[in-house]
Amino acid sequence: MKHSNLHVIAMIPARLQATRFPRKLLQDLGGKSVIARTYLNTKATGLFNDVIVVTDSQEIFDDIQSHGGQVIMSQTEHSCGSDRIAEAVEHIDTDIVLNVQGDEPFTDKDSLENLLDVFRQRDAEQIDLASLMTPLDDEADIQNPNYVKVIVNQQNFALYFSRSPVPYHRNQSISVQYFRHKGIYAFRKQAILDFSKLPMLGLEAAEQIECIRFLEYGKTIKMVETEENSFGIDTPQDLERAKAFLNQQKS
Repeated sequence: MKHSNLHVIAMIPARLQATRFPRKLLQDLGGKSVIARTYLNTKATGLFNDVIVVTDSQEIFDDIQSHGGQVIMSQTEHSCGSDRIAEAVEHIDTDIVLNVQGDEPFTDKDSLENLLDVFRQRDAEQIDLASLMTPLDDEADIQNPNYVKVIVNQQNFALYFSRSPVPYHRNQSISVQYFRHKGIYAFRKQAILDFSKLPMLGLEAAEQIECIRFLEYGKTIKMVETEENSFGIDTPQDLERAKAFLNQQKS
């Protein structure tokens, strides 16, 4: 069910030549491309007034159109997905823009609904954007720099994101719960427009984590915990895991 008093759209930035796994969004995943699966699964939630792919690639453009999807071609080069979305959303009349990562095809409806719900809660006016986090318990995953970790305050506002294990677990007598940041954001439209005009600063440049830019400029990020442990496709090995996961869903 769409949020009746909020106009909400989902945008899926889709860059073809990813650094770690070039052309991953067009890789076959059970008979459809990774990006097409992401688009169709997001559309199937029924949570959005519109779902739009934003891309720099004619191949991705054509692929989404072949599935009857809405797709916009970026007019300029962008260094990150949020900048790509900011360009596309500038002339679209909407309240909330949800950024779905094109390489995360299995995010579930409940997680997205919980993310959007923060904009109807008591502290909604304090929130510039919201994002998802999921508990991280495996030591190898905690140490893995491809898994971005997030630490939060008592109200679940983000304090910092890092590819390093944060916090550093010096005192082993204290129990620590690690959280992995899932790269799905719900922005107020103005927040995403502001983001695109702010230059990258040192922490974002060092970590290569775009949401750090919001923290460096004093924006607030509300984190929403989810148990749904879907995964992004960053490597060919991840793609094989995704194929196995899809087969498991079908069986």
